[in-house]
Amino acid sequence: MLNFTIKELVHSDNAIKAGIDNTPNIEQVDNLLNLIFYCLQPIRDKLKKPMIITSGFRNSQVNFLAGGKSNSQHLDGKAADFVVKGMTPKQIIDFIVKSGIEYDQLINEYNKWVHISFNKNHNRKQPPFKIG
Repeated sequence: MLNFTIKELVHSDNAIKAGIDNTPNIEQVDNLLNLIFYCLQPIRDKLKKPMIITSGFRNSQVNFLAGGKSNSQHLDGKAADFVVKGMTPKQIIDFIVKSGIEYDQLINEYNKWVHISFNKNHNRKQPPFKIG
């Protein structure tokens, strides 16, 4: 059973407020499905706790409004930001690293949420790091 939907990974309060259509194309949807299947759902299954997606796919306009980098993996549907109630970003990242779940990047952003990305067949498995 999947706990995640494309709809929640495309939802953006910034897009709604600005009247921007944040609909992904077929390649971006494929990337989002890979992110769900290979990262998000395995994390959810192993944690046995709900994960709250705070940001997923962002088109260029939405990414700009969010203050994202011009090369953000959110633009391609390859990244999501999330939180888990009762866990710090560091605890979540430590859990993911120990779990062996495949990823491209793991970032503790501002000690508020975790950014995870997945790039099928091209994961760099970068050492986790913190920004902010």
